[in-house]
Amino acid sequence: MFRLKRKTVVKFGIGVGTVSVLSGLVSACGVSNASVQSAKVTTNATQAAASTGKQTVTIWDIQTGAAQQVVINMSNSFNKTHPNIQSQVQFFENDPYKQKIQIAMGAHNPPDIFVGWGGGTLAAYVKAGDVYNLTSALNADPSWKNRFLPSVMKPVTIGGKIYGVPNDNVQPVMMFYNKEVFKQYHLTPPSTWMQLLSDVKVLKSHGIAPISLGGKDEWPELMYEEYLVDRIGGPQVFDAVLSGKKNAWSNPAFIKANTMIQQLVNAGAFEPGFSSVSSNQSEDAALLYTNRAGLWLMGSWGFATILSNDKAFIQQGNLGWIPFPRIPGGKGNVNDIAGNPSNYYSISMASKNKAADVTFLKDAVLNNQNVKDWISIGDVPPVKGIESQLKHTTYGGYLSFTYDLVKNAPNFQASWDQALPPAEAQELLTDLSKLFLNQMTPQQFSEDMNKHM
Repeated sequence: MFRLKRKTVVKFGIGVGTVSVLSGLVSACGVSNASVQSAKVTTNATQAAASTGKQTVTIWDIQTGAAQQVVINMSNSFNKTHPNIQSQVQFFENDPYKQKIQIAMGAHNPPDIFVGWGGGTLAAYVKAGDVYNLTSALNADPSWKNRFLPSVMKPVTIGGKIYGVPNDNVQPVMMFYNKEVFKQYHLTPPSTWMQLLSDVKVLKSHGIAPISLGGKDEWPELMYEEYLVDRIGGPQVFDAVLSGKKNAWSNPAFIKANTMIQQLVNAGAFEPGFSSVSSNQSEDAALLYTNRAGLWLMGSWGFATILSNDKAFIQQGNLGWIPFPRIPGGKGNVNDIAGNPSNYYSISMASKNKAADVTFLKDAVLNNQNVKDWISIGDVPPVKGIESQLKHTTYGGYLSFTYDLVKNAPNFQASWDQALPPAEAQELLTDLSKLFLNQMTPQQFSEDMNKHM
């Protein structure tokens, strides 16, 4: 499942005091004027390259709406400053793109540069010899290599070599909370697991859903698993799964994490009927901003979701945010995070213009102007030294918190269902749903997942 842009994702404008909200990942606005403009850019670029003999760099991307315009502006600017190279960007809807790039790779006819999410899919392309190794090029230019926050490079680092660079924004998972509800019941936002359990007890006693959960869509449940396993055992626990270690899912950290999940369920931490509540339809967010829930574990896009549905809730200062609570005695670093590190651009081995491709990645992607453009639409690019820019935006406190989570993270774990092969990822979501419904024990979960490695 594509994790970087949820189906309920919205963007908010920054810097000029206005808010422009975009609906959904793949929407009508995402494939209208901006797509037409991108098609014109591609056509004009092709004609120009054919008539002048310039090197061409073809790029496949999936951005929509305001984000798509940022990419178009990046390409246009690059073409103006690099007269001997012509970049051409083509945009596709998310789900069709995943199939299209897979077919193109199999036919050895991909674009020069393709967008991806790292993890298991990229690793499969690398294993097949379809992706260009960027390690030497990055090492040859330390200013380029050091542009990015270290924690976002893990999904494109395979076998110690780098096969992509980030090209848009970060989306860590955090705990949102309703300040009004917490104030009413004299609660402190939980920094430890025991404090979380205590808050759950108090909120439940007053008829408030302690934690909002969109269990219908399954993927929100994965966030608990990702954080608890890391807090308990450290990143090496899931790394063993990724490396195919036999019976890796039976690590005690999985058993303990899943026991703690069922502890939450049995304590009534989630709203009644949570398995029928949809996060894709923002029903879980609504529980928080209508004061029917106290907490909500969600990716950073949760802020924009609430902003689009109840702007006043945020403007009145009722939304708070904290890192996932600490687990006493856990081996994991308390600063580790989970979520979606970024989208990435990689170069295909089939490209005949690799030097030009590298130049595009180096000079255009997340350069100073491109970073400003991403920030202007409310995104947080994974680059160093942008603290001041983020601080002075309309929602600078929130964007700065998001940036600091990523900046200070020793490990930024990409969503497991993106890191794993598709079949194993789907089994993981299915089994987690059963676990949350007490239809499967922690031991049964581990046994079943071991069978699907």
